[in-house]
Amino acid sequence: MYPKLFTFKTPEFLQGILPNSITLYSYGLMIAIGIMVAYWFVTRRTKAFGVNKDQISTLFIWSIFAGFVGGKLFFFFEDFSRYLNDPSLFLNITGGGFVFYGSVLFVVPVIVFWLKKKGIPIRPFIDIVAFVGPIVQAFGRVGCFLAGCCHGKACNNFLGVTFTHPDSLANPKNVALYPTQLFDIAINLIILIVLFWFEKRQQFKGQLMLLYLMMYAVGRSINEVFRGDEERGFLFGGNVSHSQFIALCIFVFCTVIWLRWRKLPAEKI
Repeated sequence: MYPKLFTFKTPEFLQGILPNSITLYSYGLMIAIGIMVAYWFVTRRTKAFGVNKDQISTLFIWSIFAGFVGGKLFFFFEDFSRYLNDPSLFLNITGGGFVFYGSVLFVVPVIVFWLKKKGIPIRPFIDIVAFVGPIVQAFGRVGCFLAGCCHGKACNNFLGVTFTHPDSLANPKNVALYPTQLFDIAINLIILIVLFWFEKRQQFKGQLMLLYLMMYAVGRSINEVFRGDEERGFLFGGNVSHSQFIALCIFVFCTVIWLRWRKLPAEKI
């Protein structure tokens, strides 16, 4: 596909400060677009909470930072012995990859802390945040598809996609692979449709967030069966990937919270 969209020469007045050339990567661009769309969505939905765009911008900045740290740390943990043997690899924070669930597990506490500090009802607000996950994730997976990362196993049917670009992260190249990135996009689009449909039918505040996390846990676990990037890490003798194990834990946790929250009085905005 197209991991690098284009490269341009750095303007003379910036040379010496920046590299001689700057490359626009498709993955980074898609993530940026996803964040901007999510920001637009949240600012339109949170006016009733009395927060302004500056406050939402601050929340997004902290969330992006937390997501970066969490995603990168979980990526390191997938093959931690490799990084212990060569600690210099820890310095390559812009390379390698990220783990989506690592980002989620860091971002959610940051949002909850921010809401408590601002005195904003948590459950009604995170129902809005529930839409952010599939929006950003869907755009991110477009970036993955263009870059060739997070690809599937070898595919012998009409679903197969072949990555031929020399800079593609797919391994192997020139072999038809399951387009697991597109599968993940479909999962997130289905979740978005369900969230919009269920929004007027929810039984308690916070239910949309729990529904998102549980639906994605199921979808991600199924999609992992077709993934072919073996470096993402496995448990229990290679039978369960790290993401499948985390998805199971999140599903069980959300089920417990679901049963608890449905008995609590509704939070008022």
